[in-house]
Amino acid sequence: MIQLVVSILLFFVIFFGLAFILNMLLRRTWLMAFIYPIIILMIVDDFSTAEYFKNPGGAFSEAFTRLVNITAVDIIILGAGFIGTIVSGFVIRFLRKSGYQMF
Repeated sequence: MIQLVVSILLFFVIFFGLAFILNMLLRRTWLMAFIYPIIILMIVDDFSTAEYFKNPGGAFSEAFTRLVNITAVDIIILGAGFIGTIVSGFVIRFLRKSGYQMF
């Protein structure tokens, strides 16, 4: 149970930070929210990313099969990361609206 709470917090903080830095550098508020599903596929699949280019049909089929078969705990942890990217977008928008030019 403690591992679940730590994992949720860790994924939230990691993806909040990544999204915040990416938004700040590229000035695209919701970019990380669109990239996050690709990152999820990379986390869930069990093969090289080059496999998507060598055998795209089999690779995507296997990746989506593994994605459908993840447990509820994994969904909660990965969902916390997605929430982190969304919160980061709202924080960046708030900071821009408040007058911070670097954001």
